[in-house]
Amino acid sequence: MTPLLIGVHGKNSLRKHTMKSKDLLERAHRLADRYRITNGKNFRLKDIDPGDIAGLKDEQKPQAKEILQEGIAALAGLQEMLYAQDRWSVLLIFQAMDAAGKDGAIKHVMSGVNPQGCQVFSFKAPTSEDLDHDYLWRCLKCLPERGRIGIFNRSYYEETLAVRVHPELLAKQKLPKKLVNKHVWEQRFSDIQNVESYLAHNGVIVCKFFLHLSKDEQLKRFLSRLDEPEKNWKFSSTDAHEREYWDDYMKAYEDTIRNTASKDAPWYVVPADNKWFTRIAVAAAVIDTLNSLDLHFPKVDDAKREELAGVRSILLDTK
Repeated sequence: MTPLLIGVHGKNSLRKHTMKSKDLLERAHRLADRYRITNGKNFRLKDIDPGDIAGLKDEQKPQAKEILQEGIAALAGLQEMLYAQDRWSVLLIFQAMDAAGKDGAIKHVMSGVNPQGCQVFSFKAPTSEDLDHDYLWRCLKCLPERGRIGIFNRSYYEETLAVRVHPELLAKQKLPKKLVNKHVWEQRFSDIQNVESYLAHNGVIVCKFFLHLSKDEQLKRFLSRLDEPEKNWKFSSTDAHEREYWDDYMKAYEDTIRNTASKDAPWYVVPADNKWFTRIAVAAAVIDTLNSLDLHFPKVDDAKREELAGVRSILLDTK
């Protein structure tokens, strides 16, 4: 499989441009489908190789920038129609272990999107105000408006990941004791499913990405951050400490994906050991999602055309 490869070259004729766009969309769909989870019943994290590059070869890596640029251009066009149509909104959620490349994926994939139509929120440790509300509050108040793409760098899924791995975080949430029981995680999975279903029924398309990094590759990236002075700011002792809980996190991710993957809000488990490929795969999923919405520019009715004709006359009179 060769995702988003540049299909048609030569003269910039309309026919070739149309064929090229269609080919790109078809390839994006195939690549997105490779990593899309809509039913988590039989999902196993070990079935997805963090080093997978969908049949590409290492010597094709230099093409990655060109491939990604084609995807970014297609994404920009789709986002413009999303904004103009003003009916749907799209929420992209990124979850991953440290150093998996969330920031880089967001930066590169969304580089061609009009900033007016995109919002990015990063969710770190909850504040005292956050802890005085339900656990979904701080994220749901940041949902994108119609016509816009919202990006969550981490999200309410931390409540079934980090909080599950570190029960002491749950103890800080001021929940009544009788509500903290053996069913708390099942209840949270159910809550999240219901919220995401509600969002889908209101035109908010939710796409969730787990950037699947191997433990060995994470170590390489951590050491690189230590060895290169300009990357030192990215590293903290907490990052190293969290590696001790790697297996617990993998179990939490697997359980979360199993219980919250749905057609309304699919998970994309994207291999993350090769950053260049990760970005192509994420771009493919976003393009495929937007392309599925039957986006188009608003049509102008007769009354509007008459108004525009009047405006033209006014402009010509002021030459």
